[in-house]
Amino acid sequence: MKRVRNPHHAFPLRSIAIATCFATVSGLACAQEEPSATEQLLKGIENGERVEISLPDPEKQLPLEDLRKFTEVFSRIKDAYVEEVDDRQLLESAIKGMLSDLDPHSTYLAPKDYEDLEESTSGEFGGLGIEVGMENGFIKVIAPIDDTPADKAGVEAGDLIIKLDEKPVKGMSLEEAVQLMRGKPGTILTLTIMREGETGPIEIKVERDIIKVTSVKSRMLENGYGYVRITQFQADTGSQFRDALGKLEDKLGRDLDGLVIDLRNNPGGVLQAAVETADALLEEGLVVYTEGRIQSSRLRFSATPGDVMEGTPIVVLINGGSASASEILAGALQDHERAVIMGTQSFGKGSVQTVIPLDETHAIKMTTARYYTPDGRSIQATGIKPDIEVRPAELKELDSKPFFTEADLSGHLEGKNENKQDKDAAETEADSASLAERDYQLRSALNLLKGIQILNPQGKVKAEEGSQ
Repeated sequence: MKRVRNPHHAFPLRSIAIATCFATVSGLACAQEEPSATEQLLKGIENGERVEISLPDPEKQLPLEDLRKFTEVFSRIKDAYVEEVDDRQLLESAIKGMLSDLDPHSTYLAPKDYEDLEESTSGEFGGLGIEVGMENGFIKVIAPIDDTPADKAGVEAGDLIIKLDEKPVKGMSLEEAVQLMRGKPGTILTLTIMREGETGPIEIKVERDIIKVTSVKSRMLENGYGYVRITQFQADTGSQFRDALGKLEDKLGRDLDGLVIDLRNNPGGVLQAAVETADALLEEGLVVYTEGRIQSSRLRFSATPGDVMEGTPIVVLINGGSASASEILAGALQDHERAVIMGTQSFGKGSVQTVIPLDETHAIKMTTARYYTPDGRSIQATGIKPDIEVRPAELKELDSKPFFTEADLSGHLEGKNENKQDKDAAETEADSASLAERDYQLRSALNLLKGIQILNPQGKVKAEEGSQ
């Protein structure tokens, strides 16, 4: 914008300015995003200055013919649809269509949808316990939530839901499908799904229940090696994660030798919670940044000084059900070389949704930005690739002939800790065998941590040596 002192042009340009700023949609958007420029413009007019205004490009404006087409369709539906439809319903349907056609994550939130969104981020709601999205008109399971009816019934990440009871989901909006999945606790919903590797549809009966999501779970894998499972990122996940680490070390009585963070089938959640979790493990540096068209969508999140684990080796487990906030945490730890990422490629949801209230009861959830890892990687539709790929597997111990050892020889010299070692070895072998049978990926992570401990008995990552 240029200013030229010329009192003779003040009044004609005042009317042009008003017409430009309030008669076009783009002018209104400009006024909201850059209020300082608008204030300068009006101040210049009031002071009698000559101003030059850039008018919107006519080729980029919505043609009047297209607006007529919309009103024509609206009118035809009102007059000729088989059943009477009120104006409010038609208008809401038009809004839903505008948003849902943008991407699978943008949507219109009516009062009930708004309440459901708040419930899902607070950690308690009614339903099946699955995170879902849209794919080719069907409902795709991003991940079942741990210890929920869907998880216990055998629903898996990647399942494609084609029917809810007897209702085909093709043509439903995501919100309509979610409403059908929610219901009175104790009632049964039959899911008809397509699953990779199956020759035809399979049916799974799931009993609805009140879903109470425990965000962080922890236990000791073996002496010195901790395990933290993050099922979903909620508002207080960051503090729960720190508490879990503290309890593991208190139980052990010393620092951990290694830690496994399990993000498999974690569908994401609150962005800030993922940042706080990464902050706990990083000494410093960028965690994640977002880029969008408007200034408010361009954000950067950095770690504060201090790694609560002080360099203890970490392995992070991911899979195709790890999405959004899970990928933010995994990507940050990978880029900073703070953890080894193991498992299979993650889901690839690299976009940020913002809830924009329209009034006290309605809002829109709209994709406003893409997020990037510290090294500038966008994971949208590509996901996080693990450093070490380990696919799920079942191990079966091969039968082998027993070997004789010194301890089997008659009259052998007795070792000082012979009896104790036999007992400890038996307990460790039983525990390791049980763990391998349950979870091959977790066992692989534990073995990697043990190897790091052998090569680096201090149990600390030597990340600082290169900078000294």
